[in-house]
Amino acid sequence: MSATTPALSLRDASITLGSATIWQSVSADVRRGEFVGVLGPNGAGKSTLLRAILGLLPLSQGSITVLGERPRNARQRIGYLPQRRVFNADARVRGSDIIRLGLDGARWGFPLPFAGSRRGAVARRVAEVIELVDADSYAERSIGELSGGEQQRLLIAQALVRRPELLLLDEPLDALDLPNQANVAVLVQRICRAENVAVLLVAHDVNPLLGYLDQVIYLAGGRAAQGSVSDVITGPTLSALYGVPIEVLRTSDERLVVVGQPEAPAHHHDRHAG
Repeated sequence: MSATTPALSLRDASITLGSATIWQSVSADVRRGEFVGVLGPNGAGKSTLLRAILGLLPLSQGSITVLGERPRNARQRIGYLPQRRVFNADARVRGSDIIRLGLDGARWGFPLPFAGSRRGAVARRVAEVIELVDADSYAERSIGELSGGEQQRLLIAQALVRRPELLLLDEPLDALDLPNQANVAVLVQRICRAENVAVLLVAHDVNPLLGYLDQVIYLAGGRAAQGSVSDVITGPTLSALYGVPIEVLRTSDERLVVVGQPEAPAHHHDRHAG
């Protein structure tokens, strides 16, 4: 893929499941090294977008190109972190072994030791991503002993270990406290720059990501808007998407609050303040 080829390109794309149209006429471009937030309310089709990028769901119309190829052909070049995985407190697998599964976890049976120079290359790459996500101090501990934020860093490292050109993160901030949400946002932005990888991060709340995103793709009402946070998270843009009057307020601590979207107010405030 040339440096000018978008990491992701959608043109008039639509997804239909059964008789329901999830979203339609979506056009968007994501460039290499760009940090993009995929935002919207529950049921808007954010995870569906990731599945389409992975080639797991076909478009009902339009086109999608991933890393210059059809989605299925690009899978080996994509890193993917699905929605939150839970590790029991008694899970004894080391963090570094979780990362290593990103290299050999797709094979059947027990992982076999790599031989010779291959073993050294694997060890070096695992060490590199441990350092990249600042997990040196706990990567050799059991995953069940670690905090949610520490586990999430190791899972992001697992998605990075194969040197992907596109990284898909499905709600990595979910269930994390506010400091850890901010820490993950800083980490992902740094990964974009250091690895020159395009990142799509699905989130309900834009506020932990403010100041780090290059652009957003906002899904609502079966459609999408793409652009900078200041261009998309506005009353006129969101009103057009939702089809009802929406107001965007900025609080004294610089948080964005969307008022008037068709969700229960408590659910909206807790899960989607942006």
